[in-house]
Amino acid sequence: MKQIIYTVLIVLLTIAKAKAQRMLPKQKALELSTGSLSDEKIGTDYFIGVAITVNGKKGNYQIWGLEYTHKVHRYKSTMIPQQTITAEGGYSFFLLGDSQKNIALNFGLTGIVGYESLNRGQQMLNDGAKILNEDNFIYGAGARLSLETYLSDHFILLLQGRARALWNTDMEQYRPSVGIGVRFNF
Repeated sequence: MKQIIYTVLIVLLTIAKAKAQRMLPKQKALELSTGSLSDEKIGTDYFIGVAITVNGKKGNYQIWGLEYTHKVHRYKSTMIPQQTITAEGGYSFFLLGDSQKNIALNFGLTGIVGYESLNRGQQMLNDGAKILNEDNFIYGAGARLSLETYLSDHFILLLQGRARALWNTDMEQYRPSVGIGVRFNF
């Protein structure tokens, strides 16, 4: 009887999933994020992003992503949409966290390129006014501070504050934002 119990215990121990190690070098993850560009117009000024991260050593990681931002400008009673599509690549550095990487604070720097459109490329408004700003290819740099916590061994919740400085734009050069996201390690 003891032999059967020991055999069953050994089989169960080998089948049971071991706790996964976190932030393994070269491990990849898919990140989805969204957030607000303004505290005044939360529903209309937003961003949606998707990114791939590749873990490095000591909690650092590379980040490669695409993002769509939508912002609305008011002119009299007309709402003028500003849409931006950007690609970014950079590196995030581990700042603080516990030894098991349950929670971490990271700081990232990225390079940004993209395209910006105002009023979907139409310069004339309904009242005959003309928009002087033009659609442009833009480039710049970004910084982000993210608080990351593991919900499970594969899912990570992100809270992030970001700032972007963009050139070759007729709109705001400095663009802060806050957001939330989830990352899935595979």
